[in-house]
Amino acid sequence: MKKLKGYFGNFGGRYVPETLIPSLIEVEKGFSAAMKSVDFREKLSFYLRNYVGRPTPIYYAKNLTNYFNSARIFLKREDICHTGSHKINNTIGQSLLAKFLKKNRVIAETGAGQHGVATATACALFGLKCVVYMGKKDVERQTLNVYRMKLLGAEVIAVESGSQTLKDAINEALRDWTANVKNTFYLLGSAVGPHPYPTLVRYFQSVIGREVREQFLTLNKKLPDVLVACVGGGSNAIGLFHPFYKDKNVKFIGIEAAGKGLSTNMHAATLQKGRVGILHGFKSYLLQDRCGQVMETHSISAGLDYPGVGPEHAFYKEIGRAKYYGATDKEAIEGFKLLSLKEGIIPALEPSHAIGYLKKIMPGLKKTQSVIVCLSGRGDKDLDIITSVR
Repeated sequence: MKKLKGYFGNFGGRYVPETLIPSLIEVEKGFSAAMKSVDFREKLSFYLRNYVGRPTPIYYAKNLTNYFNSARIFLKREDICHTGSHKINNTIGQSLLAKFLKKNRVIAETGAGQHGVATATACALFGLKCVVYMGKKDVERQTLNVYRMKLLGAEVIAVESGSQTLKDAINEALRDWTANVKNTFYLLGSAVGPHPYPTLVRYFQSVIGREVREQFLTLNKKLPDVLVACVGGGSNAIGLFHPFYKDKNVKFIGIEAAGKGLSTNMHAATLQKGRVGILHGFKSYLLQDRCGQVMETHSISAGLDYPGVGPEHAFYKEIGRAKYYGATDKEAIEGFKLLSLKEGIIPALEPSHAIGYLKKIMPGLKKTQSVIVCLSGRGDKDLDIITSVR
């Protein structure tokens, strides 16, 4: 079967209004040209190294390893990137692309606020006007990041429609882009959306997995056995997984937000409980009701509170390349506290889901094996949420 452009197996595509097709083609052609430009690639490398702080280390979590008394656990320290998460890898790349395309206005969506902060940071660095759409609920539970965005010069627009979370922020950003295509670049934050965004975001985030491969081989003269990452839209996970795609002995495990439990409707476990549909311009698994309407989601972490998932993850699920499980809010809080107490590292609530799920992964592994966990963000943004939990 001929591989369709913009698709990962049956997933992906470009399901958008006709008015956006020229802009998406412009982004696609611009990205292709930028990848061939020595100047663009040198600038990207320069800012990732000297501004973001790459390469980030892989850290052997000895205390956490001893706690589980199983395989060795390593943390990919994306939490120590400038702005506190992996999101800056993508925003530096896409902001440079915006300048390459001679766009002077950037719009973005954000849930937990980390992508919004990273976008505002990159726009301040490169002199671009920045507008960030954020669900009203997320504005309320991520006040620190809202302040950071405004401090960096971004206009933050609270979205009051729908569930007032990430899904609705993306809706508003797409409406804005439709109305302002000539001077505006849409800086999408995860590996979702219409083609070419899933491929584009994956490219900029794959620096995570490329570094892990080189670092782990240098330390251990072999590849890791298991890669673990949280999955909402899925950018940190696909960035870790993709460079190991052809290494069939390296297992991929993605952890979704199981919220109040998979037996309830209070979760965001799209790959486990969703059905195939179309949202925000792409085909993937979605959480839908019996009538095909997109359902509201729940997660203690704003960054995982999304009813869809990147099409490449849907493809990995379909072909069995990756396994996807869910960690509840309670397990995420346990993971948050466990890493803080055992390693002196306070994680964001998003990767806390991956840490919290280790208790189910580790018993099945041998002490001779190794696990890499993508620590995609730091937890200072979530302290208000943790302290409010009773």
